[in-house]
Parts: sequence; structure tokens; C-alpha cells
Amino acid sequence: MEASGKVLYRQRQVFFFFLLGLSLVAGSEPRRYSVVEEAEGTSFVTNLAEDLGLGKEELSSRWPKVISKGNRLHFQLNHETGDLVLNEKLDREEFCGYTEPCVLRFQVLLENPLEFFQAELQIIDRNDHTPVFSDKDIVLKISESSAPGTTFPLNNAQDMDVGQNNIENYIISPNSYFRVLTRIRNDGRKYPELVMDKALDREEEAELRLTLTAQDGGSPPRSGTTQVYIKVMDVNDNAPKFEQPLYRVQIHEDSPIGSLVTTVVATDVDIGINGEVSYSLFQASEEITKTFDINQKTGEIVLKKQLDFEIAQFYEVNVEARDGGSLSGKCTVLTQVTDVNDNVPEITISAYTKEVPENSPETVVAVFSVSDVDSEENGKVICFIQDGLPFFLKSSSENFFTLLTEGPLDREERAEYTIVITVSDLGSPRLQSQHQVTVRVSDVNDNAPAFSQRAYTLRVRENNSPGLALGSVRAWDADEGTNAQLSYSLLPSPSQPAPGALVSIDADSGQLFALRALDFEALQAFEFLVGATDRGSPALSSQARVRVLVLDANDNAPFVLHPLQNGSAPCTELLPRAAGAGYLVSKVVAVDGDAGQNAWLSFQLLKATEPGLFGVWAHSGEVRTARALSERDAPRHRLVVLVRDNGDPPLSASVTLHVLLVDGFSQPYLPLPAAPDAAAAATGARPERLTVYLVVALAAVSSLFLCSLLAFVAARLCRRAGRAEAAAAAAGALAGPEGHFPGHLLDAGGAGTLSHSYQYEVCAGATGTTDFKVLKPILPYFQGHTPGPEIQEN
Repeated sequence: MEASGKVLYRQRQVFFFFLLGLSLVAGSEPRRYSVVEEAEGTSFVTNLAEDLGLGKEELSSRWPKVISKGNRLHFQLNHETGDLVLNEKLDREEFCGYTEPCVLRFQVLLENPLEFFQAELQIIDRNDHTPVFSDKDIVLKISESSAPGTTFPLNNAQDMDVGQNNIENYIISPNSYFRVLTRIRNDGRKYPELVMDKALDREEEAELRLTLTAQDGGSPPRSGTTQVYIKVMDVNDNAPKFEQPLYRVQIHEDSPIGSLVTTVVATDVDIGINGEVSYSLFQASEEITKTFDINQKTGEIVLKKQLDFEIAQFYEVNVEARDGGSLSGKCTVLTQVTDVNDNVPEITISAYTKEVPENSPETVVAVFSVSDVDSEENGKVICFIQDGLPFFLKSSSENFFTLLTEGPLDREERAEYTIVITVSDLGSPRLQSQHQVTVRVSDVNDNAPAFSQRAYTLRVRENNSPGLALGSVRAWDADEGTNAQLSYSLLPSPSQPAPGALVSIDADSGQLFALRALDFEALQAFEFLVGATDRGSPALSSQARVRVLVLDANDNAPFVLHPLQNGSAPCTELLPRAAGAGYLVSKVVAVDGDAGQNAWLSFQLLKATEPGLFGVWAHSGEVRTARALSERDAPRHRLVVLVRDNGDPPLSASVTLHVLLVDGFSQPYLPLPAAPDAAAAATGARPERLTVYLVVALAAVSSLFLCSLLAFVAARLCRRAGRAEAAAAAAGALAGPEGHFPGHLLDAGGAGTLSHSYQYEVCAGATGTTDFKVLKPILPYFQGHTPGPEIQEN
């Protein structure tokens, strides 16, 4: 019984293996090899290098791999020689049971480039199993009334070998009553049938003991025996008879244990104990007895074990009906197992790439096969992945798929993908399985650095200390690793000199530093370019513009343009004694090299020979009389005017004015009273006429200048202080030297006070001659220009 159970168990071990190839070999015939079972584990199968037409070095460089069902290592491949040998002993009965031919399918995978070849290995049976009867003793009760020619089927022996190595015939020990015939069942198995050649006589011989031998067709043949005990029974001339000799039934594989398969019915026309029928399984193998059970009284056949279509698709159940005597009848129940969708599809990954470079064209990510051991629609499968991913599936051949990228991937958009491969069958209800594949997108240096701003503006106050941090620039790179590591540098601007003499930059942080002290009066602003370069290969870079504004500091004192203080003989201002209050004596013109409020200037009368006689306008620097002159006033006056800027702290300069009181413009050039005759003789008539002309011309020019100056001052005052203040200014009101300093100071930056009016200087010579010095108009100075001395004309 144990040997019979082992044989039936091995019958269920069938391997399903899908041998698939890529488009280059799809549909081609598989390569076939053979080996005898139980051969040594290192037995030579073939040389793959020769079969594939490849050199040994070429085969080794393409990384060949042998793949079989379940990734079991049945084979061992020598990469150097290309020899394919067995890795273990192969038992044909373990792999295929009674299936013939026994074929083990495998495939050869070449990874560089990817290519598949199908192959089959046929395991040739050898006669290594002896026929075995399930029962050691067979007991037959035969009525003495049995006629010659009556047949008695006997339990068959089982042999795990196939073909000619299986049971060939049965032999009975020599006797005068029976012979044995070898019959073939519907499933192809051979069983013995005992044939009566001579009628039995219980009174002559009540019991027979025969030896039944089962012999296979191997070389040398193997055989097994069992004992047949025949008991001669008294006459019972009617055997049970079934309603039909063959029953055909179907049952689903998912039917629960205890389900009714069918009911067989047999009748016996005898009466009494010879007419009582009991049912039993006849010639039942271990698998049949484990799977089915029959009710001895009713003939109901029920399930004892769960069915599995993938293990067995049909069963042949022999039922015996025996009466109370020794007679029996036989019938056969052919049970067909119908498939239900109870197996989930399986996915087998053959090749898998975990990392794909970005920007790569269509790339193979994984190669896999799918299978479903169910049948028909239940075994047909479809395969798909989730939507919205840049991947697609390509079917190379039946149930063989390749997962590829749709096109170039962008790591900056998405660095990792999780792809769920779903396989579903077409059964009802549908079953499916999933396999998760994770693909990481490796970085390529395809993104140039990007600055946070296209242009930066930095401010620094002049007279800074060298090494002062001006600020920083920042850039980022969408790549990763070394492709995102940045280095900063200074770049020359097309319109600006090289910035290396003024600033420096930290290559790692982008921090900018001043290399030397800056001077606002020399350089108010400068620009340069900053570059950021990554460390990829090839390196990518970008640039940004940086503008540095130098802020002014109050480091320049006011400079007086008029009257010029050059250490030479001072220029004397002439003041007629007839001048009234508010008469313009002179105007102090000054500039400041600074800017903004540091260049706003105010004027103040610091010293005077006679206080109260003169006043200075704080805004314009105009020196005017504060009252009318009198005969008691001294003929000469010395005024000191202070010019101050609005910086913090303020800087200042002073200027000295000399004022000469005259009764008329020609008075200083007339002969001294002590020598009137000599002076008259010296001058003569022609100089007197020239003096008159000059005095008239000077008076006309001065009047025109005074009118223009008053009109200009009035317009300025109208714009700054309103119409009321302008009217007061036209009336001749003077601002006192100690008056309030208004918020809108006079801006002398770059142009001094000359932007308000033009000043002419008229001086009388100290030699007593009739020569005059007339200055050109003092023009505005541009910012940053160092004021020079006034140019005089004789």
C-alpha cells in the first residue's frame, strides 16, 4: 500500500513552465536535449557556446544564465567553456509521474544584450521500479456453478516506470482450472483477468492457491508477485447487475467534502442472503480510496477529500456490487473534475533594472512571465500597470512581458517610481496578483545653476575698511550630488573693468568682500558679473549682474569758489556810500564734493569790522547791506563768512571779504588831494574820457546784473516758500546772519551756489591806474570735478 501511495503521489507532481523569447527568437522551435534519469549530477548535457554559434569569450561576456521553473537550479553552466551540466540527479518519476514524454523546459538568458533561447530537456526513463501489487493476497470466492470461460478481473499491479518499462503482461502459476489474460483499461493501464478453463468441483477441491506475477518490459525485466486464494462456493446462480455498466458524472473541483458524486444501483433476482447486495470500491488505488467513499447499502458515492483540477482532471472509480453469496457485478464511474477559478496568476521576474538614468531613450526595466495553472478562460491572463506613469508593457510572446520606459525621464520632476504590475485572469470571478517594482531615476547634469535674482544691488558706505562683507549671492541647482555642488566666481562685465581690484567672492558661499576702501567722490557705483558653475561633467554655469552703490560720507569740507582765497592780494568789493538797505555787495560761491544733505550748504557772517552794517543770506551766500550807509561809517570793512555743510558731523570753511566804501565808482582812481596838479597832469584828457566810459559801462552792467539777480531770487523763492515770501523778498527784506536755517538747504553738490545766479567780480586796482579786472561768469562744476581757480581777464 505504501509503494502504491508513493506512486500515486508522484503522479501529481507536474511542472508547468512557460518558455518565452524576445522578438528575435519569438516563435522559434526550442532546442532539444535528452538525458537518462538518475544520471550523475555533473552529467554533460550540451555546449551552449557551440549550440548558439558564439565563441567562448563572447558567451562569457554576455553573462549567460539558465532559468527553469521556480528558479530551481537543475543545471550548472560553465561560463568559460560554455558546458551545460546537470546540477543534481533527475528522477523522472518525481518530475512527471506517469506522463510521457517527460520534458523539463528551461530557457537560456543572455543579458548583454538581452536575448532568450528556449530549450527542452527530455528525461529518458530507465527501468528502476519493480511492479508492486497493492494487496499481498487476493481472495476470490467462485461458485462451483461457474461455467468455463467465466472471467474474474483481478487487482492490477503498479509500476512507476513508463513505456516499455511499465507492466507488459501478467502470468499465473500453472494449474488445470485457470489462465490469466492481460487486459488494458481505458486509461491505458494493464490489469490481469482470470479466465476459467475448467468447471470447479467443490467436493473434489474446495480451495486453490495460485501465484500471480506482473512483469514489465524493461531490459532486464522486473517482476512482482501476489498470492491468489480461490475459494469454491456453493451454487448461487444470479449475480448482482447494475442498471448501467458505465456512469459518467461531472463535479466541480470546489465541491465541499461530503458532496454527493452519484448513486449506483445494482439488483439481484435471488432471494434471501443471496439477494442482499452490498457496494464497495473495486480495484481502488490509494488516491481513489482517499478521495471517494461509497455507502455499502445505498450505493451513494461521496467526496472524502477536496478535489483539485490542477492535479487530476478525471477519476475512474470501479464499483463492485456483491450479493450475500459469492456473486458480484461491476460497474465503472467516470468522474470528470470541472475547473473553477481557484488559482491566482503568478508573476516570475527574469530580469530587473533598479536604476534608470534620466534623459535616456526607451529603456528595458524588467522582463517577467505570467502563468495561471487553471484551464480555458480561468487560465487566460491579462497584464497591466497603473495609469499616469511614463512606463508601458510590451508582450514579446505568450504570457511573456517586458516593462519599458515610454521615453526620457526627468529626475528633477520625479526621482522614484513605484510600479505595480497587476496580472488578472479571465475567470469568474476574476483573480489577480500584483508585483511591485521600484525604479529610481539617476541624476544627469542637465540643469544649469539658477540665481535667486537676475540682478543684485548692494550698498556700501565710502571709506569702508578693506575686507568688509558687502553681501552675498545665492544660486541653486535642481540636480543632485556633485551635479548640484556650486562654485562662485567673478566675471568681467563688457561695459565695466575687471572687478578683481575692487571685490572678491568666496567660491563656496557666494559672499562678496571689498578689497579696498571706496571713495564716493571717485566712484559712485560699479557693476560686475558673478558666475555659478556646478561640478557636473560637463559643467554647467549661469551668471547674475551685481551693482554696488557707494554711499556718501561727509568727508569733504565746502570749497569756496568766490571770492577766491589764493593768498594773493585780496579783491576788494566796491560799495557806493549812497547804497541803501538790502544792497547786494557780493556773493559767496562754494561747492561741496559730497552728495545729498552732506552737500547742502548754509552761509553765516562770522566776523565784521562794523557789526550790524552787513548781513549774509543763509541760503544763497549773498552779502547785502543791513542799513543805509552814513558818513560816519569807516571807508574799509573786513567781513569773514562761514560756509557750513549739513553733514554729521558738519564740516565748514571760511572766506574773507574786503569792502571799500566809495562816493562814486571812479573815486579810488582819482588823484590824491595832496597832489591835484600832478594827478591832472598825469592823467590828461584822454584817460578822463576813458574813465567816464568805463564807469558808465560798469554801471549799466551792474544794473542789468542786479535786475537779473533779483528776478532769479524771486522765482526761486516763489517755488520754495510761496508767493508771500517772494513778495517779501522783492521788497528787500534781508535774512539776518543768525536767522533760522530752513529745511531745504542750498544744495552745493557738484554746482555750488552758481546754479542760482551768475556772479561777476569787478575790482579796482590798487595802483591808482584806471585798469579794471572783469571776471568771466563762474560756471557750475560737475560732480567729482575738482574746482580750479577763477580765470580773470584784463
